[in-house]
Amino acid sequence: MNTIQIIYLVLIFVTVFVVALVILAQLNTRPLQARLQLLKGDAKGPQGAADEPAWVSRIIELTGPIAKLSLPKEGWEESQLRIRFMNAGYRSNSAPILFFTAKTLLTVAIPGLFALYTMISGTSIQPNNFLMIMVGLAAFGYFLPNAFLARRIAYRKREIFESFPDALDLIIVCVEAGLGLDAALARVGEEMHMRSPILGEELHLINLELRAGSSRERALRNLALRTGVEDIDTLVAMLVQSDRFGTSVADALRVHADSLRTKRRLRAEEAAAKIALKLLFPLIFFIFPSMLLVLLGPAFISIHNILLPTLAGQ
Repeated sequence: MNTIQIIYLVLIFVTVFVVALVILAQLNTRPLQARLQLLKGDAKGPQGAADEPAWVSRIIELTGPIAKLSLPKEGWEESQLRIRFMNAGYRSNSAPILFFTAKTLLTVAIPGLFALYTMISGTSIQPNNFLMIMVGLAAFGYFLPNAFLARRIAYRKREIFESFPDALDLIIVCVEAGLGLDAALARVGEEMHMRSPILGEELHLINLELRAGSSRERALRNLALRTGVEDIDTLVAMLVQSDRFGTSVADALRVHADSLRTKRRLRAEEAAAKIALKLLFPLIFFIFPSMLLVLLGPAFISIHNILLPTLAGQ
């Protein structure tokens, strides 16, 4: 075994090890235990956020020059990408550095691994085809962080959408009990942190903006901008109009909560209706062939061993 093969095996081992650690970290989450810790006060709620670990800061410090290779020179803070970072919940200054570092490393690493594999295996590829494959792998590595960011945004929007009708019900109860809208948002933000930490954090940010002297309209519009959920944008416009014309906020919230709950139920029914179609492909390509092999396999063996020799003898 030469040196190139050893390096290739080491790279495969490191990649599999890192992927296994990430999967283990994702599967090791315990929502019930996390809620109990929140109730006990052991975990940090919306009032305080944990600082970045030391190893994250070290990685950011080491990969800063690499991120500059793909980081835009200027104007990206006000671009659509910055809004996508906010929609995904990444508000720290290290998020763009890690994002563009991943784009740079994956753009170089994936074609490099393919080139190393072709060298070790001795596969002969035409130069034009090899160049096209390398360009395609580089493009795949460059856009892979974008796909991860889009998946994170979709997950966060779904979490906010599914929890928002419950938050509106709590806001209605608080408003009808005599609290103002600002105090109701602060109170619901504390209560919703146990049900949905993402929505609780967003409501807590509204409370912080109001304490800092921002107007209610500006704080609500910032909420719609940070979440990117269309229904929240509609709610913000409705609350602004209710505040301007002096109509009942509780009635407006109740109507919007009913519509959101209906929309959530329709989405659940749509997802349930798609189950039969989604199960069709695994049934056809995986389960039915196995069943046919188990049921008809002995019959085919008997035909091959008994019937065919008998017919040949006749």
